[in-house]
Amino acid sequence: MRGAAVIGSLVLLLLLSACSGGEDSAAADSKPSAANALAAGVVAPAKVEVIAGITGCKAEIRVDAEELREGLCHTKSGDYLITTFPEDRYQQTWLETAGMYGGKYLIGSRWVVAAKPEELERFQRQLGGTIRQLRGTGPTPSKS
Repeated sequence: MRGAAVIGSLVLLLLLSACSGGEDSAAADSKPSAANALAAGVVAPAKVEVIAGITGCKAEIRVDAEELREGLCHTKSGDYLITTFPEDRYQQTWLETAGMYGGKYLIGSRWVVAAKPEELERFQRQLGGTIRQLRGTGPTPSKS
């Protein structure tokens, strides 16, 4: 059951990270404050709800399992996923699995944010972490 939840989360994550909207997020892109970054660091590994609050949303918890918690945020600039892990090994397993599909993610201490690339840069200023491009290793569509 847990495996299915993790797989389902990854599929949803990939769908959200592959979609891009045309909305202008400049209005939503407020300057980061030292308090935001400090808050993210003090609580690391942070809870989904804490990260969501710093980024300006109230997360809807989608997965609450031993290996991870995942929340979905809905905002004007787009939807994004916040995933937290109780141990580094769970985060590493998640990253290896997500790496099969590729995509860009903001990665911190036992947390990952999946969003549109321009949003990841804003979140990085608020939360810290590192933006990483994971390379896909799955099948590629063939030309007909």
